[in-house]
Amino acid sequence: MEKIIKGDYYKRSYWLESLGKIEPNPSLKGEEKADIAIIGGGFTGLSTGYHLKKYDKSVDVKLLEAEICGYGASGRNGGFNMTLFGLTPSLTKTFFGVEKGKEARKFMEEAVDYLAGFIRENNIDCDYEGSGYLLVATNKSQIKRLEHELEVAREMEFDGVEVWDRNKLEKEFKTDKFLLGWFEARCGILHPAKWVRALKEKVEEEGVKIYEYSPVLEFEKRKNPPDGYNFKIKTPDGILYAKRIVFATNAYSILLSKLYRYQTPAFTRIVMTEPLTDEQMESIGWKNRAGIEDARDLIHYYRLTKDNRIVLGGRDVGITYGRNIEKDLDERNFEELKQYLFWVFPQLKGIKFTHQWGGPVSITLDMAPVIGYLGKDKNAVFAFGYIGHGVSATFNTGRTLAELLLGMDTDRTRLFFVGRKVFPFPPEPFRYVLSQAIRGYMRLEDKIRYGES
Repeated sequence: MEKIIKGDYYKRSYWLESLGKIEPNPSLKGEEKADIAIIGGGFTGLSTGYHLKKYDKSVDVKLLEAEICGYGASGRNGGFNMTLFGLTPSLTKTFFGVEKGKEARKFMEEAVDYLAGFIRENNIDCDYEGSGYLLVATNKSQIKRLEHELEVAREMEFDGVEVWDRNKLEKEFKTDKFLLGWFEARCGILHPAKWVRALKEKVEEEGVKIYEYSPVLEFEKRKNPPDGYNFKIKTPDGILYAKRIVFATNAYSILLSKLYRYQTPAFTRIVMTEPLTDEQMESIGWKNRAGIEDARDLIHYYRLTKDNRIVLGGRDVGITYGRNIEKDLDERNFEELKQYLFWVFPQLKGIKFTHQWGGPVSITLDMAPVIGYLGKDKNAVFAFGYIGHGVSATFNTGRTLAELLLGMDTDRTRLFFVGRKVFPFPPEPFRYVLSQAIRGYMRLEDKIRYGES
């Protein structure tokens, strides 16, 4: 793929491009100290910094970002504020049971409401629309899967789930491909790059010092430091000493030796159309403007932008070998996404696509998020494994990390996925083989059972 050089962040997605020129913060230079150092300037790291200062103004927090805040998944995702925890409710039940599934659902309902409320109360300009979320079945096998997920949702006492039959779907959308739907009105869509950069401003207003273009080259835990600064973090031009540390690196955790085997990046791709005309919008319906996913293994996800472009992603994922974090682009994947749009809405044939991009999401072996500790003294914490559903989860996760770091006892800090055991991936080349095997199984099942027709 084209090499992205420093300052070319806008080439990573339409979202980042649409922001125009960004003036980055200065990088870390010389020696600094902090009570808490945060590595990673995406949704998780920024939320953690914000909540630390809201809970305790006196704590000294400094954040290091390798590029600009929002360069990673936070500036490239689909922008869905949704309640999904892990891959599917039924898989969460299989791995963790009904009661823990209820815990996870409560956390995610809270996350969606908290994020939407925060944006509204702070008048944040990020094109937020509380338009809802729709999971659709597009063939008989998907109908059976969706019906099963609805049964699990009832068992886990999900709040706010509506069942949309074919008649309801045909009133909302001018397509014959939607056969059964799961709708949640509390959910919404946003412009992720606007949101992450607005959150950065809020974090700085609270007093967090943010250094951009400050990649961490190495970090070490100091033995019995007399000054209490347990960690030494080295960047190209500086050193940051910290008492405690937060790894908010998500898929980029593959670059850190201590976290390397506990998650793996999977690369998802997105295409975007030109703005639809009023006539084209009328031809497809979609007046509710809900974000949509289908009930495949490797899902399609799509939504509208403020100026009525269609953003469509998914269908396949890319798997990386070793520490390669540059597998954003895949022309075959892009072309299949474009053809899928015309399968759903054949009336849009001939519309132009203006942008295509991709990026890594963080996948754990049991397909569920984790908030964890590195070391028995619990001075280092991390969070990752959002499985591509992190817009809402990250904001609430940052709040949870802040509570853990400050020694608070809350409903969130007692959740089952806080400090849970994480099953590691095997070392290479077995890691790559296993990841490809899982991907291959999902692709085959989609082709045989859950494909479009």
